[in-house]
Amino acid sequence: MIIALFPKVHEKEAKKLAEEALAFLTKKGCQVVVEDDKAEALRTDPLSSVDPQSIEVLMTMGGDGSILRVAHQYSHLSGAILGINLGHLGFMADVPIPDMLSSLEDLVSGAYTIEERLMFEGKSSGGQTFFAMNDCVLHRARTPHLVEVSIHVDGLFLNTFQADGVIIATPNGSTAYSLAAGGPIISPTIDACVLTPICPHTISNRPIVFTPKENIEITYHGHTSLIEFVADGLHHFELKPGDTITLTKSTRTFKLVSLNRTDYFSTLRHKLGWSGKLR
Repeated sequence: MIIALFPKVHEKEAKKLAEEALAFLTKKGCQVVVEDDKAEALRTDPLSSVDPQSIEVLMTMGGDGSILRVAHQYSHLSGAILGINLGHLGFMADVPIPDMLSSLEDLVSGAYTIEERLMFEGKSSGGQTFFAMNDCVLHRARTPHLVEVSIHVDGLFLNTFQADGVIIATPNGSTAYSLAAGGPIISPTIDACVLTPICPHTISNRPIVFTPKENIEITYHGHTSLIEFVADGLHHFELKPGDTITLTKSTRTFKLVSLNRTDYFSTLRHKLGWSGKLR
Protein backbone atom coordinates (compact mmCIF):
# COMPACT_ATOMS: atom_id res chain seq x y z
CA MET A 1 0.00 0.00 0.00
CA ILE A 2 1.29 3.45 -0.93
CA ILE A 3 0.23 6.19 1.49
CA ALA A 4 0.75 9.92 1.02
CA LEU A 5 1.27 11.57 4.41
CA PHE A 6 0.46 15.27 4.89
CA PRO A 7 1.85 16.38 8.27
CA LYS A 8 2.67 19.76 9.80
CA VAL A 9 6.43 19.41 10.13
CA HIS A 10 6.89 23.00 11.39
CA GLU A 11 5.16 22.06 14.67
CA LYS A 12 7.35 20.01 17.01
CA GLU A 13 4.63 17.72 18.41
CA ALA A 14 2.98 17.28 15.02
CA LYS A 15 6.31 16.33 13.44
CA LYS A 16 6.92 13.80 16.23
CA LEU A 17 3.53 12.19 15.56
CA ALA A 18 4.27 12.12 11.83
CA GLU A 19 7.57 10.34 12.47
CA GLU A 20 5.78 7.83 14.68
CA ALA A 21 3.15 7.15 12.00
CA LEU A 22 5.82 6.91 9.32
CA ALA A 23 7.86 4.38 11.31
CA PHE A 24 4.77 2.27 12.05
CA LEU A 25 3.55 2.20 8.46
CA THR A 26 7.01 1.46 7.06
CA LYS A 27 7.37 -1.44 9.49
CA LYS A 28 4.04 -2.78 8.19
CA GLY A 29 5.39 -2.82 4.65
CA CYS A 30 3.74 0.37 3.38
CA GLN A 31 5.53 2.91 1.23
CA VAL A 32 4.99 6.38 2.67
CA VAL A 33 5.54 9.51 0.60
CA VAL A 34 5.24 13.14 1.64
CA GLU A 35 5.12 16.49 -0.14
CA ASP A 36 8.44 17.11 -1.84
CA ASP A 37 9.43 20.01 0.41
CA LYS A 38 8.97 17.83 3.50
CA ALA A 39 10.73 14.67 2.30
CA GLU A 40 14.13 15.67 3.65
CA ALA A 41 12.77 16.64 7.07
CA LEU A 42 11.04 13.26 7.47
CA ARG A 43 13.70 11.23 5.63
CA THR A 44 11.26 9.51 3.29
CA ASP A 45 10.33 9.49 -0.40
CA PRO A 46 8.86 12.59 -2.06
CA LEU A 47 5.36 12.44 -3.50
CA SER A 48 6.72 13.13 -6.97
CA SER A 49 8.67 9.84 -6.91
CA VAL A 50 5.57 7.66 -7.34
CA ASP A 51 2.75 7.37 -9.86
CA PRO A 52 -0.07 9.57 -8.47
CA GLN A 53 -2.65 6.93 -9.38
CA SER A 54 -0.84 4.33 -7.26
CA ILE A 55 -1.51 6.23 -4.03
CA GLU A 56 -4.35 4.48 -2.21
CA VAL A 57 -4.64 6.65 0.91
CA LEU A 58 -4.01 10.34 1.63
CA MET A 59 -3.38 10.66 5.36
CA THR A 60 -3.75 14.15 6.78
CA MET A 61 -2.62 15.27 10.22
CA GLY A 62 -4.52 18.32 11.40
CA GLY A 63 -8.21 19.12 11.36
CA ASP A 64 -10.98 19.26 8.79
CA GLY A 65 -9.26 22.30 7.27
CA SER A 66 -6.21 20.16 6.52
CA ILE A 67 -8.42 17.64 4.72
CA LEU A 68 -10.01 20.37 2.60
CA ARG A 69 -6.61 21.86 1.75
CA VAL A 70 -5.20 18.52 0.62
CA ALA A 71 -8.33 17.60 -1.34
CA HIS A 72 -8.21 20.91 -3.24
CA GLN A 73 -4.44 21.19 -3.68
CA TYR A 74 -4.07 17.55 -4.74
CA SER A 75 -7.35 17.05 -6.56
CA HIS A 76 -5.51 14.95 -9.19
CA LEU A 77 -4.93 12.22 -6.58
CA SER A 78 -7.69 9.61 -6.47
CA GLY A 79 -6.86 8.03 -3.11
CA ALA A 80 -9.26 8.16 -0.16
CA ILE A 81 -8.49 10.49 2.77
CA LEU A 82 -7.89 9.42 6.36
CA GLY A 83 -7.71 12.28 8.85
CA ILE A 84 -5.75 12.16 12.12
CA ASN A 85 -7.32 14.86 14.28
CA LEU A 86 -4.85 17.31 15.78
CA GLY A 87 -7.52 19.99 15.96
CA HIS A 88 -10.78 20.30 17.88
CA LEU A 89 -14.11 19.28 16.30
CA GLY A 90 -12.92 17.35 13.27
CA PHE A 91 -16.03 15.69 11.82
CA MET A 92 -13.99 14.38 8.87
CA ALA A 93 -10.68 14.08 10.70
CA ASP A 94 -12.20 11.73 13.23
CA VAL A 95 -9.19 9.68 14.40
CA PRO A 96 -7.98 11.06 17.77
CA ILE A 97 -4.27 11.03 18.58
CA PRO A 98 -4.52 8.24 21.21
CA ASP A 99 -6.14 5.98 18.57
CA MET A 100 -3.66 6.74 15.79
CA LEU A 101 -1.59 3.55 15.82
CA SER A 102 -4.53 1.21 16.39
CA SER A 103 -6.38 2.96 13.57
CA LEU A 104 -3.38 2.57 11.27
CA GLU A 105 -3.32 -1.12 12.18
CA ASP A 106 -6.93 -1.31 11.02
CA LEU A 107 -6.01 0.54 7.84
CA VAL A 108 -3.20 -1.80 6.80
CA SER A 109 -5.25 -4.88 7.73
CA GLY A 110 -8.16 -3.72 5.55
CA ALA A 111 -10.66 -3.09 8.37
CA TYR A 112 -12.26 -0.11 6.66
CA THR A 113 -14.61 0.96 3.91
CA ILE A 114 -14.42 3.94 1.56
CA GLU A 115 -17.27 6.44 1.62
CA GLU A 116 -17.90 8.46 -1.52
CA ARG A 117 -19.46 11.78 -0.64
CA LEU A 118 -21.22 14.34 -2.79
CA MET A 119 -19.42 17.37 -4.20
CA PHE A 120 -20.55 20.57 -5.93
CA GLU A 121 -19.08 22.09 -9.00
CA GLY A 122 -20.01 25.48 -10.27
CA LYS A 123 -19.23 28.60 -12.21
CA SER A 124 -19.91 32.29 -11.96
CA SER A 125 -21.18 34.62 -14.65
CA GLY A 126 -17.73 36.20 -14.44
CA GLY A 127 -16.09 32.97 -15.63
CA GLN A 128 -14.69 31.61 -12.35
CA THR A 129 -15.02 27.86 -11.86
CA PHE A 130 -14.76 25.91 -8.62
CA PHE A 131 -15.70 22.78 -6.73
CA ALA A 132 -16.69 22.27 -3.12
CA MET A 133 -16.90 19.33 -0.72
CA ASN A 134 -18.31 21.26 2.24
CA ASP A 135 -20.11 24.42 1.25
CA CYS A 136 -20.46 27.47 -0.91
CA VAL A 137 -21.08 30.77 0.86
CA LEU A 138 -22.24 34.14 -0.46
CA HIS A 139 -21.62 36.73 2.26
CA ARG A 140 -22.01 40.49 2.50
CA ALA A 141 -18.32 40.75 3.51
CA ARG A 142 -17.49 44.47 4.07
CA THR A 143 -20.95 45.64 3.01
CA PRO A 144 -22.44 47.22 6.18
CA HIS A 145 -26.05 46.16 5.51
CA LEU A 146 -28.14 43.17 4.48
CA VAL A 147 -27.92 42.08 0.86
CA GLU A 148 -30.52 40.65 -1.50
CA VAL A 149 -29.82 37.24 -2.99
CA SER A 150 -32.33 35.46 -5.23
CA ILE A 151 -32.44 31.68 -5.69
CA HIS A 152 -33.75 29.72 -8.67
CA VAL A 153 -33.97 25.92 -8.58
CA ASP A 154 -34.06 24.26 -12.00
CA GLY A 155 -35.22 27.57 -13.45
CA LEU A 156 -38.05 28.02 -10.92
CA PHE A 157 -37.94 31.02 -8.61
CA LEU A 158 -37.62 30.03 -4.94
CA ASN A 159 -37.17 33.27 -3.03
CA THR A 160 -35.19 36.46 -2.62
CA PHE A 161 -33.46 36.51 0.74
CA GLN A 162 -32.57 39.71 2.57
CA ALA A 163 -29.80 38.46 4.79
CA ASP A 164 -26.10 38.53 5.56
CA GLY A 165 -25.85 35.89 2.84
CA VAL A 166 -26.64 32.26 2.10
CA ILE A 167 -24.88 28.92 2.55
CA ILE A 168 -25.37 25.96 0.23
CA ALA A 169 -23.91 22.88 1.91
CA THR A 170 -23.38 19.25 1.02
CA PRO A 171 -24.23 16.60 3.63
CA ASN A 172 -20.52 16.57 4.43
CA GLY A 173 -20.64 20.32 5.07
CA SER A 174 -23.93 20.32 6.94
CA THR A 175 -22.01 20.08 10.24
CA ALA A 176 -19.92 23.18 9.43
CA TYR A 177 -21.05 26.79 8.84
CA SER A 178 -24.58 25.71 7.88
CA LEU A 179 -25.08 24.04 11.27
CA ALA A 180 -23.84 27.15 13.08
CA ALA A 181 -26.35 29.22 11.06
CA GLY A 182 -29.24 26.96 12.13
CA GLY A 183 -29.23 24.40 9.34
CA PRO A 184 -29.99 20.68 9.81
CA ILE A 185 -27.47 17.88 10.07
CA ILE A 186 -27.73 15.68 6.97
CA SER A 187 -26.37 12.15 7.07
CA PRO A 188 -23.52 11.84 4.55
CA THR A 189 -25.22 8.82 2.95
CA ILE A 190 -28.17 10.97 1.82
CA ASP A 191 -28.07 12.44 -1.70
CA ALA A 192 -29.09 15.97 -0.75
CA CYS A 193 -27.91 19.52 -0.16
CA VAL A 194 -29.19 22.31 2.09
CA LEU A 195 -29.61 26.04 1.57
CA THR A 196 -29.32 28.02 4.81
CA PRO A 197 -29.90 31.80 4.98
CA ILE A 198 -27.42 33.67 7.20
CA CYS A 199 -29.24 35.95 9.67
CA PRO A 200 -32.26 36.54 7.38
CA HIS A 201 -34.35 39.66 7.97
CA THR A 202 -37.58 37.64 7.77
CA ILE A 203 -37.69 35.05 10.54
CA SER A 204 -39.96 32.79 8.48
CA ASN A 205 -37.01 32.13 6.14
CA ARG A 206 -35.73 28.69 7.05
CA PRO A 207 -33.18 26.22 5.68
CA ILE A 208 -34.44 24.11 2.81
CA VAL A 209 -33.15 20.73 1.58
CA PHE A 210 -32.92 19.90 -2.14
CA THR A 211 -31.92 16.93 -4.21
CA PRO A 212 -28.54 17.77 -5.77
CA LYS A 213 -29.85 16.79 -9.23
CA GLU A 214 -31.44 20.23 -9.30
CA ASN A 215 -29.38 23.15 -10.61
CA ILE A 216 -29.21 26.01 -8.14
CA GLU A 217 -28.78 29.53 -9.50
CA ILE A 218 -27.91 32.33 -7.09
CA THR A 219 -28.04 35.98 -8.17
CA TYR A 220 -26.79 38.97 -6.19
CA HIS A 221 -29.03 42.03 -6.37
CA GLY A 222 -27.44 45.26 -5.23
CA HIS A 223 -26.39 48.71 -6.30
CA THR A 224 -22.68 49.35 -5.92
CA SER A 225 -21.34 47.13 -3.15
CA LEU A 226 -19.31 43.98 -3.77
CA ILE A 227 -20.00 40.78 -1.83
CA GLU A 228 -17.86 37.69 -1.32
CA PHE A 229 -18.19 34.14 -2.60
CA VAL A 230 -16.21 31.40 -0.85
CA ALA A 231 -15.98 27.67 -1.69
CA ASP A 232 -14.83 25.42 1.17
CA GLY A 233 -13.26 28.42 2.89
CA LEU A 234 -10.43 28.27 0.34
CA HIS A 235 -11.48 29.78 -2.99
CA HIS A 236 -12.57 33.42 -2.76
CA PHE A 237 -13.78 35.90 -5.32
CA GLU A 238 -16.02 38.95 -5.35
CA LEU A 239 -19.44 39.34 -6.92
CA LYS A 240 -20.79 42.61 -8.24
CA PRO A 241 -24.50 43.45 -8.54
CA GLY A 242 -26.18 41.24 -11.14
CA ASP A 243 -23.58 38.47 -10.95
CA THR A 244 -24.82 34.88 -10.85
CA ILE A 245 -23.45 31.62 -9.43
CA THR A 246 -24.66 28.28 -10.82
CA LEU A 247 -24.19 25.13 -8.73
CA THR A 248 -24.59 21.53 -9.89
CA LYS A 249 -23.80 18.11 -8.49
CA SER A 250 -20.30 17.14 -9.56
CA THR A 251 -19.57 13.89 -11.36
CA ARG A 252 -16.60 13.61 -8.99
CA THR A 253 -16.94 12.37 -5.42
CA PHE A 254 -14.97 13.05 -2.27
CA LYS A 255 -13.57 9.80 -0.84
CA LEU A 256 -13.07 9.27 2.88
CA VAL A 257 -11.66 6.24 4.69
CA SER A 258 -14.22 5.01 7.23
CA LEU A 259 -12.63 2.70 9.78
CA ASN A 260 -14.81 -0.13 11.06
CA ARG A 261 -14.11 1.00 14.63
CA THR A 262 -15.94 4.31 14.10
CA ASP A 263 -19.39 5.38 12.92
CA TYR A 264 -20.92 8.70 11.95
CA PHE A 265 -23.44 8.88 14.78
CA SER A 266 -20.90 8.22 17.52
CA THR A 267 -18.77 10.98 15.99
CA LEU A 268 -21.76 13.34 16.16
CA ARG A 269 -22.47 12.48 19.78
CA HIS A 270 -18.85 12.98 20.78
CA LYS A 271 -18.10 16.11 18.78
CA LEU A 272 -21.36 17.89 19.64
CA GLY A 273 -21.32 16.89 23.30
CA TRP A 274 -24.70 15.15 23.25
CA SER A 275 -25.54 13.60 26.58
CA GLY A 276 -28.32 11.15 25.72
CA LYS A 277 -28.08 7.76 27.39
CA LEU A 278 -27.68 4.51 25.46
CA ARG A 279 -30.89 2.50 25.85
